[in-house]
Amino acid sequence: MNENKKLQKPWIVQKFIGDKKFYQRVLFLAVPIMIQNGITNFVSLLDNIMIGQIGTVQMSGASIVNQLIFVYFLCIFGAVSGAGIFTAQYYGKQDMEGIQYTFRFKLLISTLLTVLAIVLFCSAGDHLITLYLSGEGKASDAAAILRYGGEYLSIILFGLPAFMLGQAYASTLRECGETMLPMKAGLAAVFVNLTFNYLLIFGKFGFPQLGVEGAAIATVLSRYVEAAIIVVWTHLHKKENPYIVGLYRSFYIPAGVMKNIIIKGTPLLFNEGLWASGVAMLTQCYSVRGLSVVASLNIANTINNVFNVVFIALGDSVAIIVGQLLGAGEMEEARDTDTKMIAFSVCSCVLIGGLMLLFAPLFPMLYNTSNEVRQLATEIIMVSALFMPQSAFLHAAYFTLRSGGKTFITFLFDSASIWCVSVPVVYVLSRFTGLSMIMIYVAYYLTETFKAILGFVLVKKGIWLQNIVKE
Repeated sequence: MNENKKLQKPWIVQKFIGDKKFYQRVLFLAVPIMIQNGITNFVSLLDNIMIGQIGTVQMSGASIVNQLIFVYFLCIFGAVSGAGIFTAQYYGKQDMEGIQYTFRFKLLISTLLTVLAIVLFCSAGDHLITLYLSGEGKASDAAAILRYGGEYLSIILFGLPAFMLGQAYASTLRECGETMLPMKAGLAAVFVNLTFNYLLIFGKFGFPQLGVEGAAIATVLSRYVEAAIIVVWTHLHKKENPYIVGLYRSFYIPAGVMKNIIIKGTPLLFNEGLWASGVAMLTQCYSVRGLSVVASLNIANTINNVFNVVFIALGDSVAIIVGQLLGAGEMEEARDTDTKMIAFSVCSCVLIGGLMLLFAPLFPMLYNTSNEVRQLATEIIMVSALFMPQSAFLHAAYFTLRSGGKTFITFLFDSASIWCVSVPVVYVLSRFTGLSMIMIYVAYYLTETFKAILGFVLVKKGIWLQNIVKE
């Protein structure tokens, strides 16, 4: 009896800390995603620095377009993720036919969104870029940013179909436990992007010097390389991916499955689109404080994205692992696993945030820009680092709710929060107060604290413990 008491772990260890097998499983999924996203974001950083060497206005033009394209990216992410909730649970019960249905849905909805995006950006691209040029600054700089942004956008649109197809395939592979291949494809794309950035931005080794247009061409090429690797590998490895056999014989999706995916997935699609447009609106609010703020945010966000890969990958892992457990009907194991994964994500980001805080002053020095832009970028990075554990919890909580099909609640949790709380607060503070830009940025994160409290309550209640593919 006394020996058993000695061997028994404290309750806090049992609740929040897993065993070796648990962390091996989590890291097996998360590390390839971290590596892929990390290298992709690191190349985006180098891309930014390369464009920044040409000039601040060129960098700002490209960054504004990337902010707009980010809305499209998250719409695609929302579209494939809505069906992906079912993919993970179908895989948990080894229903290959069900995976085919979700795969077809992803292809159809992503194609529709891509066509709509191209039409929108072709018809209203310049107007959308102009929304970010209303702050203080030289009129000539604003005109140059608009010109370079337009050039960048006109080329980057050619890469959207490849991005859409790659995401449909890669998301299905991940939801079925295959994270290595998307990582390898991402690494190849990164190599292509980095190589052609260098060759085409600066005109090296006989290539033309194209500046921001060269950066856009390199990005488009990398999108097609990544998609080609993923698609070809999936179809050549039918044994590992049995759901691919007969995938294109028809695009039949049973009415019941279609209805369930639309009911569960539509809120997720709208959520990603509205959340991304909310982030774009926040950036627009900050931009009224001057063109230098646009440049500072571009630098800071690029750096932040490199560090954020940790909690993003762990959040993706929550969706996959917990989703599979729910599909297999293992409710208690799903709850226990989820608690430990959230704790792991938050604790990891305490360390990552500390490193980010320590090195924050060094990153902006890599850019050829003014001291004012560098100083503001440093302060923005430091604020993001301080709030990184909160961001990690929010991301994991979001994916927890989503794994059980609670997509309408995630819609309220994410989009309603940013549009009803964060955007109004930042809009008022940026336009009607004398607060500094950095204090307004802090205020945004404080609005996120309210969402973190709500997320804690929803996760603890266990409303997400649902098997949505049960016969």
